[in-house]
Amino acid sequence: MGHEHDSIPPVRFAPVRGGRLGYQDFGSGPATIVALPPLAQNVEMAWEWPDIRRMFVRFGSFSRFVNFDKRGTGTSDRSGRIDSIDERVDDLAAVMNAADIDRAHILGGSEGGPVAALFAATYPERVESLVLAGTGSTIYPLGMTDEQRQAAVDRIDVASRMWGTPESPVVDAFAPSLASNPEFRAWHQRYERSAASHDSIREVLRSSLDVDVRDVLAEVEAPTLVLHRTGDKAFTVDQARDLADRIPHATFLEIPGDDHFAYAGDMEAWMAPIEEFVVGYISPAAPTHMPVSKPRVSTLGGFAVEIDGVPVPTSEWGSRHARQLCKRLVAARGWPLPREQLIDMLWPDDTNMDTLSARLSVQLSKLRRVLKGGVVADRQTVRLDLDEVETDLEALYRADDDAAIVATYVGEFLPEDIYEDWTNAARDDARTRFLTAARRLITNAIGAGDHGRSVSTARRLVDADRYDDDAHMLLVESLIAAGELREAERAHASWERSMAEIDADVPPLNTFT
Repeated sequence: MGHEHDSIPPVRFAPVRGGRLGYQDFGSGPATIVALPPLAQNVEMAWEWPDIRRMFVRFGSFSRFVNFDKRGTGTSDRSGRIDSIDERVDDLAAVMNAADIDRAHILGGSEGGPVAALFAATYPERVESLVLAGTGSTIYPLGMTDEQRQAAVDRIDVASRMWGTPESPVVDAFAPSLASNPEFRAWHQRYERSAASHDSIREVLRSSLDVDVRDVLAEVEAPTLVLHRTGDKAFTVDQARDLADRIPHATFLEIPGDDHFAYAGDMEAWMAPIEEFVVGYISPAAPTHMPVSKPRVSTLGGFAVEIDGVPVPTSEWGSRHARQLCKRLVAARGWPLPREQLIDMLWPDDTNMDTLSARLSVQLSKLRRVLKGGVVADRQTVRLDLDEVETDLEALYRADDDAAIVATYVGEFLPEDIYEDWTNAARDDARTRFLTAARRLITNAIGAGDHGRSVSTARRLVDADRYDDDAHMLLVESLIAAGELREAERAHASWERSMAEIDADVPPLNTFT
């Protein structure tokens, strides 16, 4: 509580039967809001996307805000089955208990809406008010025939197979205003994979087929606000209006927009009514942006620069040369580089040093403008000022345990510049650090019975190099230890296909069982 938003709030854990739920607790406003998880999320990784971060900061400006990941998803324990709606009600109570919250405003959006309503009817003494956004009393249409239900199951199976892949329909369906943004699409595919496996998302979707809280809505005693965007395709306006009609004295507010994801589109259109509803007023200058923080340069898995959590668009760089200059300085990790070396990298075919020195100064100016400074240059050398600029490469080397190293390494160093000689050393060093830490993490996780971590980390090893024989073996061993024999068979078959391409043999599966 009272967390400063220049960093990601720590993940805490609430004990529940059979595992733990990961949750975050931040903000210092007069109200206390506890938010139900939607379909699947990852409360820690969500802060990476600027729109979500701004949403969290905005909530924290007028409330103590607590949100959590449901069982089998995100930061919560991945082992075990997905819980039912009744168990999710108890899980919400467990999170409130762990956070020492007796009574709160309950926020339920999307698939979390019915759970929030059921909690309000079940534990009225713990609910200050109820806010339901982009949701309904049921997830799927009522009265489906057996044929329609089977068709829904088939659609779920197809969607779950596409989960976390470029074919995933989630962005187009739930965030149409961001669908044309390739950076968001790429990030959201990674976010989906961090939120849930395709098996768990299939189980979540299938379990929601029978969700129906209509019969308890009349028992909700708390003041209730129902908000809904007019063009939301996940839940229709009619569903939201029916939900509000069934709750005594509920207020219904229809808001323009087509996005289902709350952070997409016009956030203030729904945030201000929530603030007024739970606090009684709207702050005169409610913050909607992050406080000024150090520029952050990402190079692992791809190049990006963020200022105050907002990605710098390519158009603001002014030239490709400024971007390449930034990358080269990051690779040097704060060590000074000779100007001649930078000039040769940027203009290898030109020889007029007087002209080229002036060109370099222009590019340094562009880079300084993007980084708000952050570059130290003299007559002979140029270096990145690591006291003024954060980089994920430095974070990787500062990480002091295996889990932190694996979490920081989200991909190889500057994959788009793989043919640039100066990237090789940094790429090899970062990769070796990740591989070493990941193997230790898997071995320790297997020994500790943490199968979710061992499996997910082993999959990352295989993704990093499909010809890594040891990585395939660790994945098969992890899946067998987790009791996922069918997945182990699939992993072994994939191992055989990869090794066949390089004429290498694979031990039979029965040697591991």
